[in-house]
Amino acid sequence: MKTPVSLIVKNCSMITPEFEIKENQSVVINEDIILAIDSVETVEAKYEAKETLYGDGKLLMPGLVDAHTHICQQFLRGRTADEYPMVWARILVPFESSLNEEDVSTSAQLSCLEMIKSGTTSFAESGGVHMHKVAEVAVQSGLRGAITCSTMDQGPFIPDSMKSNPFEAAQEIESLYQDFHGAGDGRIQIWFALRQVMTSTPALIEHMAEKAKEYNTGLHIHLSEHRDEVSYCLQNYQKRPAEVFDQFGALGPNLLAAHSVVLSESEIDLLKERKVNIVHNPRSNFGSHGFPKTPRFMQNDMPIGMGTDGAAGSSLSLFDEMRVLRSGLNVYWGLPIFDPMVIPAKDLLKMVTAGGASALMLKEQIGSIEVGKKADLVLLNINQPHISPSHKLINTIVECATSRDVEDSIIDGKIVMKNREVLTLDEEKIMFESKKALKPIAIKAGI
Repeated sequence: MKTPVSLIVKNCSMITPEFEIKENQSVVINEDIILAIDSVETVEAKYEAKETLYGDGKLLMPGLVDAHTHICQQFLRGRTADEYPMVWARILVPFESSLNEEDVSTSAQLSCLEMIKSGTTSFAESGGVHMHKVAEVAVQSGLRGAITCSTMDQGPFIPDSMKSNPFEAAQEIESLYQDFHGAGDGRIQIWFALRQVMTSTPALIEHMAEKAKEYNTGLHIHLSEHRDEVSYCLQNYQKRPAEVFDQFGALGPNLLAAHSVVLSESEIDLLKERKVNIVHNPRSNFGSHGFPKTPRFMQNDMPIGMGTDGAAGSSLSLFDEMRVLRSGLNVYWGLPIFDPMVIPAKDLLKMVTAGGASALMLKEQIGSIEVGKKADLVLLNINQPHISPSHKLINTIVECATSRDVEDSIIDGKIVMKNREVLTLDEEKIMFESKKALKPIAIKAGI
């Protein structure tokens, strides 16, 4: 008698945890867990599924993890390109301060829709306004997410509506935690946050770090994104940014440090010692901030995730982020020393899967296709002239695959997209409402 199960992905190629390709595999899913991985014949003989996804001509890979994004900035697309630095102070933060709940809800729907259609199954949201609306939409969408609120308590360019003292900031996140932590069958985590060092007093840094430890949850920050942070810290603390955060208790294994670009050698050693999770945002960083010391992080065996940094300057495609990081680091670090292996393809795939899982403190649950892990998976159509045939499919996926090649998405064992149709969100309605909302939001924000 065959064992009944929820779902079988039948006869696909598959990326193994070692980032090799295994062909003619079937993956058995029961509820939210990967139950078995075996040959097509063996699975067919042992299991009977309520639902089947056919993998012929497709590659099964772990769902991508966007480890640093800004969901509230979806309506800034195309607005921040060709701008001088400090865009976040002049445009991003003032824009966010103008948003109402309906704006944020529409932005979240559009963002979640784009993430699903781009192969992303999990995300870390670094905080904006009205984040209960983001959490509501994330639950509806089926995505897995770590969500927080923006916290700032100083800075002459920060609108008063975006500032709150340490205790008010903590109360807002604690309220969000009570309402949404563990929502969506455990898919939603609520974290604490610090926007960045220049907008945080020592009291805010200490309080957020303490609260994250108290609630046994994550702390999401922007770290060493640009040189202004370094200058500010040297002038005010006679220390560099990572050292300042360490002084006030923020560095630890629950810390997600987005960007991590302008770090000194001693700061990298400090981050390794504190087991901090590094997240790069290539398109954002290369456009205005510089090239991270990624080879050093890799040599130190430090976990590295990758994020899109939101849609303001680009898209929510982690496939594009991989390509940009590979090209940029090859030019900056590899070309001067004739080293084409400065960042191998499999390490890039690791960043957008297992590295992101580590950043979200979920490395035991997601990030690779293994028995016992959560079924967060995507299927790529590889039977296309820009992908097949290929001598090394891993290399080709990194160099050639796009978001449009993602045909099916499974999150927590449930199909959320099938044949490019998102099943959890109304794409036609979201696109109509988003186009209608863009101009009024821009006028209200003065951009």
